[in-house]
Amino acid sequence: MPSVTNLVTPYKIDILQGNVVTREQAAALQAGMTRAQVRDILGSPLLASVFHADRWDYVFTFRRQGQEPQQRRLTAFFKADVLERFEADALPTEAEFVASLDAGRKFGKVPPLQATEAQLKAFDDRNKTTAPVEPTVPAATPAASYPPLETPGTAR
Repeated sequence: MPSVTNLVTPYKIDILQGNVVTREQAAALQAGMTRAQVRDILGSPLLASVFHADRWDYVFTFRRQGQEPQQRRLTAFFKADVLERFEADALPTEAEFVASLDAGRKFGKVPPLQATEAQLKAFDDRNKTTAPVEPTVPAATPAASYPPLETPGTAR
């Protein structure tokens, strides 16, 4: 006879660790880029070793209950603070990565990941800043002097 403990399994949360690097980001990398340019595209590296100062490792793992863990790696190699080359696993596109996060859910089409010019203009129009408004209530003036915290002549 099966026991209740064999039928009930605890819930395990999804674990997302490291840097997500997509195919579009890797395609933007070019030999000759500075470290700052690589950091702008990929973000800060997960591993930067003192012993391997000319190497940055971007590692990503994703664990979800009931699925095989995903792990991807991109390694950037520098020479004199300039990107010499990089090596990467097969990387997903942005749309494929978003779809893998929602694998358990049934959605229709993946939403666009980039705003159109019309959407950007509408956003700017909605969020225009106006000149600062002067406060109508005058600020309270601070007291000129404060009473002493201790009475003179008392022992501590």
